[in-house]
Amino acid sequence: QVQLRESGGGLVQAGGSLRLSCVASGRAYPNKNYGMAWFRQAPGREREFVATIAWHGKVHFYADSVNGRTTISRDDHQNSVYLQMDSLKVEDTAVYYCASTNVAFRPSPSTSAPDYEYWGQGTQVIVSS
Repeated sequence: QVQLRESGGGLVQAGGSLRLSCVASGRAYPNKNYGMAWFRQAPGREREFVATIAWHGKVHFYADSVNGRTTISRDDHQNSVYLQMDSLKVEDTAVYYCASTNVAFRPSPSTSAPDYEYWGQGTQVIVSS
């Protein structure tokens, strides 16, 4: 059973930074074979795409709302994916979820939640004004 565990959320002032981490475990095959992504869900809103990284790490996509302020990266030695968020805004407040596909070697990572089979429990990010 694949498990994803997020950490790094918290309370931060607007303009500050946070680095979210997600560790994957339980795969039958190396985690490096799979694309990873971050999504978020704010109160009263639907879950939305934030960022994704391909299995090879060379392709990334970002939501327009975070592009230029956010960097997704992965460390396959640690079975981890990270989300560095800078210049945080109040509207970034949400629960952030790590997600992983079950399709190995997908050339281009997906920005669509239904394409991700595994999800973490989420980590809360609160940005105060």
